[in-house]
Amino acid sequence: MPTVGLFNKEGKNIGDFSLNENVFGVEINESALHQVVVALLANKRQGTQSAKTRAEVRGGGIKPWRQKGTGRARQGSIRAPQWIKGGVVFAPKPRDYRMAIPKSMKRVAMKSALTSKVQAGEFVVVEDLAFDSIKTKSVVNMLKEMEAKKTLIVTAESNEIVYKSARNIEGVAVIPANNINVYDLLKYKKVVMTKDAVQKIEEVYA
Repeated sequence: MPTVGLFNKEGKNIGDFSLNENVFGVEINESALHQVVVALLANKRQGTQSAKTRAEVRGGGIKPWRQKGTGRARQGSIRAPQWIKGGVVFAPKPRDYRMAIPKSMKRVAMKSALTSKVQAGEFVVVEDLAFDSIKTKSVVNMLKEMEAKKTLIVTAESNEIVYKSARNIEGVAVIPANNINVYDLLKYKKVVMTKDAVQKIEEVYA
């Protein structure tokens, strides 16, 4: 059974915390991780870019000069791609970049991402984050004690106090457990998760 450090909200180590090996101790599937991350990034693309082809650019209906006898190269339209203000060859058009990933693969990737963080020693559990008020210094001091810089903080539910306390800290993000995704887990160097968030994830993925 995998074990990680248990910390209090001041960042002090107060013991160890055992994790469910069916979620945090599985065999890492790199292929699933890769496919899910590629899909997540593709699904974020708006796909609204657009440029005009030679058929859509205004003007250029008449042949600029006669075919032969001028000494110049033959031209059919001043809106051909080789002309300034001409159309774009293979112009990008609005499209949908979304990729579908099976739920089973998403589950495998999530477990693999969580396991990789535990095995790398980049996963810690905090007892609770019940701060009295919005104060950036509280989160800064906690992360400093944990020696955590680029950090993902995962709470059980949306926590406005923690979110507002951490939002101005460079390289730190706060998300609730139900919004956790593979890309964010791999993007951040360290994952700090509350006990309640761990239990919530284990209920879903165990």
